[in-house]
Amino acid sequence: MEKEQVILVARKDPRQDETRFDSSLNELRSLAETAGGEVCRVAVQNRDRIHPATYIGEGKLAEIKEMADQEDVQLVIFNDELSPGQLRNITDKLERRVIDRSQLILDIFAGRARTKEGKLQVELAQLQYLLPRLAGQGTELSRLGGGIGTRGPGETKLETDRRHIQRKIDDIKRRLKIVVRQRDQYRKRRDENFAFQIAIVGYTNAGKSTFFNRVTQSDTFEEDLLFATLDPLTRQISLPSGFEALVSDTVGFIQDLPTTLIASFRSTLEEVTEADFILHMVDASHPDHIEQEKTVTKLLEDLGASHLPSLTVYNKSDLVEGDFIPHAFPSITVSVKRPADNQKIKTKIEAVLKDEWQSYDVFVHASEGKKLQSLKAQTIVTLLEFLEEKEGYIVKGYIHPQHPIRSSLQS
Repeated sequence: MEKEQVILVARKDPRQDETRFDSSLNELRSLAETAGGEVCRVAVQNRDRIHPATYIGEGKLAEIKEMADQEDVQLVIFNDELSPGQLRNITDKLERRVIDRSQLILDIFAGRARTKEGKLQVELAQLQYLLPRLAGQGTELSRLGGGIGTRGPGETKLETDRRHIQRKIDDIKRRLKIVVRQRDQYRKRRDENFAFQIAIVGYTNAGKSTFFNRVTQSDTFEEDLLFATLDPLTRQISLPSGFEALVSDTVGFIQDLPTTLIASFRSTLEEVTEADFILHMVDASHPDHIEQEKTVTKLLEDLGASHLPSLTVYNKSDLVEGDFIPHAFPSITVSVKRPADNQKIKTKIEAVLKDEWQSYDVFVHASEGKKLQSLKAQTIVTLLEFLEEKEGYIVKGYIHPQHPIRSSLQS
């Protein structure tokens, strides 16, 4: 299938950091490719301020129109979120489809959501994004097209009826509340059983799904694309000591995620705040990995999850040229494609937990099989020795300070 030809447009503020700008533009290119487009030209304008009516200058717009006519390009993508007025004016001037970064991301999310909740959240974000942009858009927003930026929330002529959209938004919010309630019940059950939850977070395409699949023998979508995973998946794993934990793969983070999406994906991202441990995956081979790391750290702070014990995994070490210096502590540098490295990550998680948890040293009689089992599965056991004369075991290890069985262990 022939890919849709695309022109990218970006405004560079002269005060903006060069690396940050390049990174953002490269990300837009990756997003366009992930959505199935092929970037044939990139237009950049150095400009102090955004033009209130057309975002960039009239002269630059005329230049882009000429470029699009020459290359026969029908889609132009802007690197920032455009206001409804700007979108309308630019579309009139360029006489072809125009979308912005936010709509492009929403489009990718629409194509990737798998679960009922994921689909509802994307649809909600799309409708909230569309609502203020309806006036004067003509049939463009009937969302029946087949290209990038047209995978919309249904086939209704959205522009004809704002009330229809508002009703749909209210309906989705109501349905999402039910899904969130079900999730809360699941969390309650998990907490009662004191299941330990590890959340894998990181920038999109850092290798989270690859690690998740390898350690859980799972088959979630794993591809070298942005936003391969949208819906959080949870599986059980055993750490080297026998300690059992639940591990969740979460949606990839990105610079300048559309605000409607952050709001819609709140419950997905809140999985992270419910976790007991955060595994932050970083693509060490990416030229802008420090900026990406900061983006994720900032988002974790915003979510109120920065206090949780964590381990930063610098992944793709096989693609790193020269020496690599980690920025975070504690951290480990690996390639999750190597089975031995995944084992190292699990061992390192236990090492971090031992620093956080309380040590214990107890005697468990041979008749207390249930207690012995729960110590093996729910704590990090470092010594298990059978004493024949006492008919029982000496058990040493580390336990979560809030664990319900802690009170029955005298350190």
